[in-house]
Parts: sequence; C-alpha cells; structure tokens
Amino acid sequence: MKFTFTDKVDDLVSRVEGFMNENVYPAEAVFHEFLEKSDNRWTIPPIMEELKKKAKAQGLWNLFLAEFEDYGAGLNNLEYAPLAEIMGRSPIGSEAFNCSAPDTGNMEVLARYGTQAQRDEWLVPLLNGEIRSAFAMTEPAVASSDATNVQCTIDRQGNEYVINGRKWWTSGALDPRCKIMIVMGKTDVNAPRHTQQSQILVPVDTKGVTLLRPLNVFGSDDAPHGHAEVLLENVRVPASNIIGGEGEGFAIAQGRLGPGRIHHCMRLIGCAQRALELMCKRAENRVAFGKKLSDQGSVREDIAKSACEIEQARLLTL
Repeated sequence: MKFTFTDKVDDLVSRVEGFMNENVYPAEAVFHEFLEKSDNRWTIPPIMEELKKKAKAQGLWNLFLAEFEDYGAGLNNLEYAPLAEIMGRSPIGSEAFNCSAPDTGNMEVLARYGTQAQRDEWLVPLLNGEIRSAFAMTEPAVASSDATNVQCTIDRQGNEYVINGRKWWTSGALDPRCKIMIVMGKTDVNAPRHTQQSQILVPVDTKGVTLLRPLNVFGSDDAPHGHAEVLLENVRVPASNIIGGEGEGFAIAQGRLGPGRIHHCMRLIGCAQRALELMCKRAENRVAFGKKLSDQGSVREDIAKSACEIEQARLLTL
C-alpha cells in the first residue's frame, strides 16, 4: 500500500525536516540541561520559546488544525500524519511547532464547538502559543476508560455553573503557562447515558481549583509538562463557559479524542523510527567478539523485525 501526498504536503515535509535538523535536535541537550540544573523543574527552558518564535516566523505553525485554514495549514488528518511523525522524532519537537497535546485537542474543541467569545478569549492565545491548556476528563474513583462513568458534577445555578469533582491524569495542568482547563462532568444524571455529560471552560486560577500533585509514569513526573491530580470544590464559572451546550460533552470528547489518539500514534512512530536509526548506528559502531554487532545474525534479525513493525504501525495509522 502506497500513500501519496500533494506538493503542498511534500513541501511542508521538507521544511519541517530542515527545521528539525537545524534547530530542534541541537536544542535537545540545552533543554534537558536547563531542567537538570534548575531549582524549579516546573519552569520552561527559554530555548523552547526561541524555537517557537523561529517556527512561527517560517510559517511552520499550527499545522495540526485540520480543515481550518484560517487558523492553521488547512491540512486534513491524513496530510498531517507525515508532519506529526517528523515532529515526534524529538520529545520537544511538537511543541516547537505549537502542535503538542493537550493543546491541539483543546484548540480543535474551541474551533469546532466554541462560541466566538470563547475563541477570542482562549483559542486565539493558544493559537499564538502565548498560553497552554489542560484537559480534565479522567477520574480516580471510576473506570474512566468509559467516559460516561465520570462523576464530576456541573450544576447550573442562575448565571453560573458550580463544579465539584476530582480529576487525574490532567495533562498540562502543571505547566506554568497553563491558564485554562476543559473539564468534563455531568449536568443531568437523569438524561440518557451519553447525553448526561457536558464540557466547560475553567480558568486554572479560579477559586476552588487545587492542583494536588503530579502523577508519575514509569517513575517520571514529565516536568515541566506534567499530568496532575486536580480537586474541584464549589468552583464557580459563568454559564457562558459551557462548550456547545448541556448534554453535548460526550460527543465533543469523541470528536476531540478520535483525531488526538491518532496524533499520538503519528508522533510515536517518529520516536520509534529515530530509535531504530540509533540502534542501527550503534550496531555499526560497536564491536563485540571480534566483529561489529551489525554482522551478528541475531542482531540483524532484531533490527529487521523492528523495521517491519514500525512500517506496519505507520501503514495502519495512515
């Protein structure tokens, strides 16, 4: 199976590859060295803002935003795939192009379902890379792989909504630039199962919002991005902060997470491809038992198997 892309996509692929080679890969050591030496690991290395400024100046910005040419490159999800793969080759690659989660999904939600006022207040600064955001859906007390199980409540009281609940794995909430969360909860427990939920905008500095702790994945807290446990206690926001309308939260979540999960596949294929290339380089340079590792049959077999598995994943994603 062979996928072909337009001249526009091919040009962007070339430009993104060039930017990665010239700017992103050399910045990786600078980025991580800053975090290692910093007294506060939840501080953004200045090199990231420098990368973002350069990418924006070259027009390599918001490439993910499918079908919204006024905001991004006007690419569909398939056209974005090779670009996301290239960005995913570096842990800091996607953010340099303003194409990192959870902002990508949150921007898509605001672009597709938000009001003009919500877009003006939150989407524009996100598109400009001036702030970051978080997505709060998963909860510790329920099996959140089924999002209809969420127990966080969003109660209408006059011109406000009052929100109560506990969330975790809230990606991005600990980033010092994070200003807004999209919170999913229930507005009507008596409605049909898939129309009980709604999504609402909650500024992180709202009274009653407490960032309890960063959560670890394989021993890493993923600073300075992080995945937080968040407590929401009698959090009051204007009724105008509801996204779409009451009962639309589950459908919006599917519209957000469908493309977003595939974006993660795209990025991780790039990460795997780079790891394979490093493995090949190591096999060529390392000598053991009188010959290079690349001359060992078992090593060659493992490399070939990995190459096949990565290409399989790439084709399945496309």
